[in-house]
Amino acid sequence: MRRPDTSQRSSLDHHKQFYIGGRWVDPAQTAMLDVIDPSTEQAFTAISLGSKADVDLAVGAAKVAFAKFSQTSREDRLGLLRRILVSYNRRSEDLARAVSQEMGAPLTFAREAQVWAGRVHLEATIEALETYEFSELRGASLIVKEPIGVAALITPWNWPLNQIVCKVAPALAAGCTVVLKPSEIAPISGILFAEIVDAAGAPAGVFNLVNGAGPDVGQAMAAHPDVDMISFTGSTRAGIAVARTAADTVKRVAQELGGKSPNIILRDADFETAVRAGVAACFSNSGQSCDAPTRMLVPAERHEEALGIAADVAEGLKVGDPRQAGIDLGPVVSQVQFEKIQRLIEAGIHEGARLVAGGPGRPPGLNRGYYVRPTVFGAVRPGMTIEREEIFGPVLAVMSYENEDEAVRIANDTVFGLAAYVSSSDIDHARAIAARLRAGTINLNYPAWDVHAPFGGYKQSGNGREYADFGIDDYLELKAVVGYVA
Repeated sequence: MRRPDTSQRSSLDHHKQFYIGGRWVDPAQTAMLDVIDPSTEQAFTAISLGSKADVDLAVGAAKVAFAKFSQTSREDRLGLLRRILVSYNRRSEDLARAVSQEMGAPLTFAREAQVWAGRVHLEATIEALETYEFSELRGASLIVKEPIGVAALITPWNWPLNQIVCKVAPALAAGCTVVLKPSEIAPISGILFAEIVDAAGAPAGVFNLVNGAGPDVGQAMAAHPDVDMISFTGSTRAGIAVARTAADTVKRVAQELGGKSPNIILRDADFETAVRAGVAACFSNSGQSCDAPTRMLVPAERHEEALGIAADVAEGLKVGDPRQAGIDLGPVVSQVQFEKIQRLIEAGIHEGARLVAGGPGRPPGLNRGYYVRPTVFGAVRPGMTIEREEIFGPVLAVMSYENEDEAVRIANDTVFGLAAYVSSSDIDHARAIAARLRAGTINLNYPAWDVHAPFGGYKQSGNGREYADFGIDDYLELKAVVGYVA
């Protein structure tokens, strides 16, 4: 039986509560955290921080619910996901305003990219589930894909709705029950999503939400013996900590971690178009995307030309209050992030990279808020700090190559392997370079976002894949019923 729609209750009522077992509940102990608006550096609300006791309660509810939910039909789960989509669309403006305030995205970008991403991933998961094959006969054996169990989901602050939906939707599609921990830095969109799932009539315990810090709630989830899998998106450092903790109970760990994506602009590319698009892609979301093309590789003889184009793009971007019209970039998410970016910009200058746009400090006229100047460095050499480390801010490193072998070698010389970009006017040429790159997603000539293609990384960028049917795969176990056909 579906529970009554409680979506009309004010979200503010729920900021200090968790959603467990189909109800909004108070935390086991009182511990509060201010949620900071990065455009003002002021708190606009506060959330409760969970503890192991809250995780135990949520996992217990998910475990009880799994017994029944895992046996539901495809049609039942499709019905739930379709109702979640309707509820999500109904709250889309609330979601956009929450994302804009909690992590600084310009309001238009929050609507057209951040909220849009969650919507299209729900749609893609529904489409995938409609035809997903959960069993097949191979000779005399039946091969069955079954839900893995209770899934603990830890999501980041930079694309909060994208990552919540990319984990929750396929988990529910597979028949798993979930416990979600959104980022404590940008938690309000997660609370709204819990209201959305509640309004859609999810059975009690199928979806649970506990807010909290990674070392407390996240680690308790990773260690919990009744959690069967953990899906984590965040930094490589934090991902390693989650995996280590999860190893004691031999649970499945899926991770989408850091990146330092190369962008190879080949000699036969439409050069100015490719450089401009590459700069825009690097700076989108204030540079806070794990797959941002932050290392631009250009032919050595066109390095100066590339710097002029890149500087022109950077200097033309309008940085400011995310609630104002016409703003291209809002602030970065937090003081910690702002200070990290400033430190890395200074490292680029100190190590001899040539600063051609932006630089340290806030943009002119912005004296408050975590605003970063769109920054372009040229003459960046392999091994420089800004070439090796993920900056997660609007900072582009432009590098030169003499030949394509060198470009590929530089592109692959990184501990990361999340994404790479190739620009060429000859698609066969671009494809040939793509085949040599070690990354989970290769983007040729800046294509549209494909929510049906698998997303995930090589090397220290993680393991497992998200999006559409590939996402569903991660939440399933394989069972062989041998001798099924007599």
